[in-house]
Amino acid sequence: MSCPSNETYTQPSSSQVCLLPDPFYLKTPKWPLIHTTGHGVQRVGMANTWIESFPHTAAKVLDEMDSTLGFKLSSIISDGPNSKLNMTENAQPAVMAISVLILRILEQEFGFDTKSRVDVTLGHSLGEFSALVAGGCLEFGDALKLVRGRAEMMAQCTRQLTEQSGELYGMVALVCQPEHLEGLLRTVQEFIGLESPGIETDRDNRVPSIQKVVVANINSKNQIVLSGSLDRIKILLVQMRQFGGHDPRAVRLKSDSPFHSPAMALAADYVREAVEKINITFPASIPCISNVSALPFQSKEDIKDLLSRQCTDTVRWWDSIRYLDQERGVRRWIGIGPGKVGRNLVGKEVGRVDTKGGGVWAVCDPREMSEIMVALEQTEVETKDHRPELAW
Repeated sequence: MSCPSNETYTQPSSSQVCLLPDPFYLKTPKWPLIHTTGHGVQRVGMANTWIESFPHTAAKVLDEMDSTLGFKLSSIISDGPNSKLNMTENAQPAVMAISVLILRILEQEFGFDTKSRVDVTLGHSLGEFSALVAGGCLEFGDALKLVRGRAEMMAQCTRQLTEQSGELYGMVALVCQPEHLEGLLRTVQEFIGLESPGIETDRDNRVPSIQKVVVANINSKNQIVLSGSLDRIKILLVQMRQFGGHDPRAVRLKSDSPFHSPAMALAADYVREAVEKINITFPASIPCISNVSALPFQSKEDIKDLLSRQCTDTVRWWDSIRYLDQERGVRRWIGIGPGKVGRNLVGKEVGRVDTKGGGVWAVCDPREMSEIMVALEQTEVETKDHRPELAW
């Protein structure tokens, strides 16, 4: 489905930070681990270099993925075509699985002990499931089936909405100067009526009005993401520029679905039912930060509720980063997954963390693994005697 042509939109490029997916992150004051994997970073061949470099470990994860899902998703990841990989129901489990694959390589090939070296996990949207796997809260197979089912339902929501309305849907990132973010959010909220429920419903209470737009993500001090009707987003941008005094850069994201909006209500219902059928370990080895609350999950019931709400609620990524950086003292942030989008986004918020024992890294290329591990070992030595025990 093509996007409506509009000069308001800036064509994205692979180097733009605002091409945000749903990265998966793990973080800790001394050994933060970050998965920057999510819908939008998928590409054909993204597992190939890992398979070539670490064939045994990679094969085990890919075989488990194919066996769990009941079809050869690994072939689509390796050979495409792009059109098939980019389908929501394929892209999301693929990205999640490659994130876990890289983590397993880090653990099994480089001796990285996640449980002892990571204090807290965090994932952006889709990545939250990988974060829960990394922390021991969910089993990989259970999370994979949950993500696949969630993605299928999200795709179904979009198809139904498009058929009913004839509209095109998607997500658009707005980028502004940090000092203008508060005013930009206020203007957007006035336009979309954020104080109201944000949707108009039919008799089934499930079909959102095509006239609605929501704030899907607050990603950083200068970036938010809108989700909904592309025509409605275009109108919002025109009004902001003409009457609101704001002229943010608008970047269409790699999605034709209005994620994190009321349009995904059926997907939220699916997750709410599906999580009742899987095993959740709580407390797990490593606590995880919720996208919805921007605080650690508090219980099994909290996980079930917030994972469901994450389908329709705003991803409070900036609040999560500030909580970990300013209140928990995280100084080491390690990105794991395809691409460096997540590392760039975190780096923009926390800087390079040049204090002794700090750093921001991205584990996304096997050729860089040894260099990264040396850097991590060095920072561990620098903070060896100063690692606090955290109460989450």
